[in-house]
Amino acid sequence: MRKRIPRVPRTFWRRLSQWAFLLLFFFLFIKTDYTGSDEIEYAVNILFRIDPLLAASVMLAVKTFVALMLPALALLVLTLILGRFFCGWVCPMGALIDLFHPLLKPGTKEIDTRFPQMPLIILLFVLVSAFFGLPMAGYFDPFSILVRGLSLSAYPALNDSLATVFTFTYQEAPPYVNAVTEPVYAFLKKTILPYSQKVYTLSLLSGFILVAVFLAERIQQRFFCRNICPLGALLGLTARAGLLKGHGGSDDCAKCRACRSVCRMGAIDPDRRIGMHECILCLDCLEKCPRGIIDFRFSKPVAGPAPVSLTRRSLMASMAAGALLPMFTGSRTIARLSDPLLIRPPGALAEDEFLERCVRCGECMKVCIGNALHPTFLESGIEGMFSPKLIAQVGYCEFNCTLCGQVCPTGAIKALPLEEKHTFKIGHAFFDKNRCLPYAKGIPCIVCEEHCPTPEKAIGFNTATVKNDRGEEIKVKQPYIVDRLCIGCGICENKCPLPDQAAVRVTAAGEQRHPQKTIPASSMDYY
Repeated sequence: MRKRIPRVPRTFWRRLSQWAFLLLFFFLFIKTDYTGSDEIEYAVNILFRIDPLLAASVMLAVKTFVALMLPALALLVLTLILGRFFCGWVCPMGALIDLFHPLLKPGTKEIDTRFPQMPLIILLFVLVSAFFGLPMAGYFDPFSILVRGLSLSAYPALNDSLATVFTFTYQEAPPYVNAVTEPVYAFLKKTILPYSQKVYTLSLLSGFILVAVFLAERIQQRFFCRNICPLGALLGLTARAGLLKGHGGSDDCAKCRACRSVCRMGAIDPDRRIGMHECILCLDCLEKCPRGIIDFRFSKPVAGPAPVSLTRRSLMASMAAGALLPMFTGSRTIARLSDPLLIRPPGALAEDEFLERCVRCGECMKVCIGNALHPTFLESGIEGMFSPKLIAQVGYCEFNCTLCGQVCPTGAIKALPLEEKHTFKIGHAFFDKNRCLPYAKGIPCIVCEEHCPTPEKAIGFNTATVKNDRGEEIKVKQPYIVDRLCIGCGICENKCPLPDQAAVRVTAAGEQRHPQKTIPASSMDYY
C-alpha cells in the first residue's frame, strides 16, 4: 500500500512568503549604504514606491501625477484580484509583528477590533490634509515608521553595541578567543554592519515609535494593523470590491467558533462571515476549521461594494480636521522667516514641494556618507518633522556623493548628475571673526581652506599684520569666503579645529532652490 504524503499546511506557504519578503527587505535595507561606489545597485526604495498610501498622499499634495510612484498602482490591481494579501504575505512590518507576537501576547483574548473605524479616519485625514497642503502620511505609514526607526535608532545602536563588544574582546580576551571573534567581526562589517558608525537627532524618538508598534501587541494581536494603519485601510477599501471572497461557516457549524477565535485581524463576525476589508489571508481559519467548511474563491464582484463601517460624524470630523488644520500653518513665524540653519540636501526641491513629497522614510539620512543629514524636529513646522536637514558640525556633504537623490522614492530630492552636484548650492559659509584664530588671536590656521573640496577653492586669504597675545606684530593669512564658489557643503565648519562651536558657520543663505535667497554680489543688489 502506497504511503500517503502528508499535506503541507497552507499556512506554511504564507509564513514562507513572509520570511522571504522580510529577508528581501533587510537585504535592501543593508544595501542602502555606501559600498565604495557612488551608485546604488539595487532598487532599495521599492518598498515606498509600491505603497499606494504614500503615492496618493504625494500626488494629492503636489496636484500632479508622480511617475516614480507608478508601481503603487500595481499593488492596488493585485489587491483587487487577491484581496488584502499584502498585509499577510508581504508586509515586513506585519511579518515582524507576527514574529514578536509570541513574546508579547495580549493579556486577554480579545476578538473584536477595539477601534475598527480609526484606520479609515486616519486615512481620510491623511489624504485630505495632503490635498490642502499638510503632508502627514509619513507619521502613520508603516514603512516610514519601520525604516525610520531602524535607520535612525536600531541599526546605529546595533553597530555601536557590537563595536563595543568586539573592541573589548580584542583588548582583553586571550589570543585564542580573538582568533574567533576577529574573523566574525570582519565578516559582520563586510556583510551586515554599516559602512561607518552614525549618530542622529531624534534617534530615541524614532526608536520609541517603532517599539510602541510592537508593544501594542500586548493590547491586542496586530493592534497597529487593525486599529491604526491607514495603508491597511486603503488596501481594505480596495479589497471590498475585489474578486477574491472568503466564505465562512454555515448552520452546520452549530456553536463552533474556532475560525473566529484564531483570526488575528477580527475579520470574522459572530455569524462567521468574513470581511475581506479586514482579512489578510493568513489562512489560520482554514487550518483550524474542524469540518473544512471555510474557503476562499474568486467570484464576480457584487452589484455594489459592501458598505464602509464609518459613521457620518466620524467621516465629517476626519475630513474637517484634514481641511482645517492646514489653514493655521500660514499664521506661524516660519511662514515668513525660515530657520537659517535649515539646510536641505543637494537636489532638494523648493521647500513647499519638498515637504509635500517627502515621506519621512529616513533613506537619505541612512545613505549619507558623511552623517550630515539628520531629522528635523519642529524647525520647519509639524509637517516637516523627521524630514532631512544638514548639521555641519556632525557631518558634511561629501563633494563626490549623489546617493541621497538616488534613494529618495518620491523625487523630493532630485537625483543629480555628479557635475551638477558639484555646483549645486545648498547654503553658504560665514566666518565669525571673533572666534576665527587668525582674526581673533593672530594664530595661523588654514584648516578650512585645506579641506574645501571645490576645484577652485571657495576660501581665499588676505594677508594682514596683527598683534598676537604677546603684543608682537606678525603676518597671518585671514580667510574669507568666495561667494560665487561656496556651495554650502559644511566641511569647513565640520573640520574647524576650535572646540564646541566652529568659527565658520554654514546657513541656508543663497541656497539654489530659492532664488530669492541669492546673496548680494555688490551694493547695487540691495536696491
